[in-house]
Amino acid sequence: MIIRYHGHSEFLAETAEGKRILFDPFPPQVGFPMRRVKADIVAISHHHFDHNHTEKVDGKPLIIDTEGIHNPLPGIRLLAVPAFHDEEGGALRGSILCTRLEADGLSVLHLGDLGMVPDEALAEQLFMPDILFIPIGGTYTLDAGMAARTVRLLQPRITIPMHYKSTQGGIDNITTLAPFLEQMAPLIPSVQPLIRVTREDLSQQPHLVELTLR
Repeated sequence: MIIRYHGHSEFLAETAEGKRILFDPFPPQVGFPMRRVKADIVAISHHHFDHNHTEKVDGKPLIIDTEGIHNPLPGIRLLAVPAFHDEEGGALRGSILCTRLEADGLSVLHLGDLGMVPDEALAEQLFMPDILFIPIGGTYTLDAGMAARTVRLLQPRITIPMHYKSTQGGIDNITTLAPFLEQMAPLIPSVQPLIRVTREDLSQQPHLVELTLR
């Protein structure tokens, strides 16, 4: 599997058979470079404007935006688990979906705009993904400290942060990547333009990855 980061919460995962799964496409207002994206499947964590911009997607993708188990294509399974956008049980910003992609023998978990450290019940459903995409910018999602606690709780093999501000874009009132990296010390991120992972080489991959924009 090849994974590329486009900024904000948008990732593109491409399976060994060339199927493309896009997570949380963002619109121009987010400020990161815009691009057309071809995808077979689009997984949407929630319908806030900065996570559901399907107008940028070429092709006729299948949209996954409801909770439950989805088998949209052979060899691809998605499990969408409901969670909250805030620490007040959704009273401030509503609900989101945490979506686990299972393909190529790998488990890839996108936490959307998770705004709460998972409780015991949620942590059990999300436990031990191979690859974790986690929001770290605060205000609207987990902040750096909450995100680091969530990583330690879920025990992913590879952690990739998202939903933070950089020199290339990002929404107002969220932090840069730096506070999260401080919380994750002594781990030092491997800075990469993409990540290529197979089940066989998973144990050789870095534990913390900063993906540059592609």
